[in-house]
Amino acid sequence: MLNHYIYKNENTTEWVSFVHGAGGSSSIWFRQIRAFKAEYNVLVLDLRGHGNSKPSLKDTFSTKYTFDAITDDIIEVLDHLKIQQSHFIGISLGTILIRNLAEKRPELVKSMVMGGAILKLNFRSQVLMRLGNIFKSVVPYMYLYKLFAFIIMPKKNHKESRVLFANEAKKLYQKEFIRWFKLTAEINPLLRFFRAKDIEIPTLYVMGSEDHLFLPSIKRIVEKHVKSTLHIIENCGHVVNVEKPDDFNTNTLQFLKSTSV
Repeated sequence: MLNHYIYKNENTTEWVSFVHGAGGSSSIWFRQIRAFKAEYNVLVLDLRGHGNSKPSLKDTFSTKYTFDAITDDIIEVLDHLKIQQSHFIGISLGTILIRNLAEKRPELVKSMVMGGAILKLNFRSQVLMRLGNIFKSVVPYMYLYKLFAFIIMPKKNHKESRVLFANEAKKLYQKEFIRWFKLTAEINPLLRFFRAKDIEIPTLYVMGSEDHLFLPSIKRIVEKHVKSTLHIIENCGHVVNVEKPDDFNTNTLQFLKSTSV
């Protein structure tokens, strides 16, 4: 089972579950925990191979992960804790897992907050993925990871996010990085499906104005999906919860409370 931490709040039965992105860990939510545990029961977890969720014996013999398998890891934790429904907050690739969870088990998802959401890979992203696939087995993964992080978060004010994720990624190892990178093979059809299907779950997208790879597609999706809204944080890059935590926390909590009315 995935490593996870819970923060109980005896004044409410509502849960908020946090899902980090590839190369991160539960520690990236350190600027959210205090604000959210004051209002909700909180669950934060480490995805397989990340943080303190060490690869299992089964993973050792597996060369490929799937989005469904990783989503099932999250569901296993929810079932273990007997969480029947939760708000979900994700960042980057974590938003894909939350959206996939909502498709597989919609009764578990009360609302979704998608920070630095990924719903379409533009031309530059596609080139980046292809280059990564070519070199993933021959180039040390930290070189690739730092390159990807710089392309996604290139500005000076994005440096803290780049450094944080690079430090977390060091806890991975080459084979684990390759398993996660192979997920890109199934990402395009999955994202195409998510863009086409308007899910009946309240969704808030929180995007940085400088998230040049992913913001344009999110703007188009919000125009089409009825229960989706968009909050753009100015002078902010991809990892919005780290770079602008006060803005992220305030607007996310306001959204969550609106779904409970």
